[in-house]
Amino acid sequence: MIAVELLKLARRPRTWVSLGLLCGLPILVAVFLWWTKLGPKPGEQPAFLAAVLSNGALFPAAALAIVLPLFLPVAVAVIGGDAVAGEASAGTLRYLLLRPVGRTRLLVAKLVAMVVYVLTGVVLVVATSLVVGLNLFPSEPTAVTSVSGVALTPQQLAVRIVAAMLYVAVSMLGVGAIALFLSTMSDSPLAAALGALAALVTSQVLVTLDAAGSVRPYLPTRYWLAWIDLFRDPIPWRDIDRGLAIQAVYVAVFLAAAWANFASKDIKS
Repeated sequence: MIAVELLKLARRPRTWVSLGLLCGLPILVAVFLWWTKLGPKPGEQPAFLAAVLSNGALFPAAALAIVLPLFLPVAVAVIGGDAVAGEASAGTLRYLLLRPVGRTRLLVAKLVAMVVYVLTGVVLVVATSLVVGLNLFPSEPTAVTSVSGVALTPQQLAVRIVAAMLYVAVSMLGVGAIALFLSTMSDSPLAAALGALAALVTSQVLVTLDAAGSVRPYLPTRYWLAWIDLFRDPIPWRDIDRGLAIQAVYVAVFLAAAWANFASKDIKS
């Protein structure tokens, strides 16, 4: 069942279109940056972009900061929202369940396909941005400076970029879990995706609102950018640990809710 879902994911044009757009945005930013030689001031967002003009080895980190706030969550929400609702909308869900395929097994297969999509998206963004960064900008891997001003070796930089990739992927699984839950609630993939995006936009707004300070630490987007701390020396783990814990709670809660709703949903009638 998992192999079938992965094959369906690979055969859908929108999968590759969305991945292409994810990789294309950082490339477009890099081209403008290279052409104009005008970058943001140090400390301005997106993170690391100010340092890319002097060292292209940091562009993968900048690329993650570029796609994380909007484009990557949108792509994951669309994939998650389509997981079950897409089958229902196309009229194939009841035929899938008429076969000897348990609902739990089907939901797990959808989840695995979504995880593979998230990991593929993050890896492709980093890989393409590394190639672009090393070719368009000066490349001095031995002269990379951390956010704290301490020099990083090429091995340290590589390890921290991989750790940042994993952290971003885990953060996106929280988005996917919300979208997957809403996908079991609706027969419209668009409604499920928009519902997940509405939840994330609400979270982003509340994160910036002082009046919401009491709930801010528990919002799904609160620690999305905590991976930047991986490029400090020494690494402050407090926000990173909290971010992972928050995402684990959201994934567990919404996957359990998705399973409970899907297991009892009347589909065959």
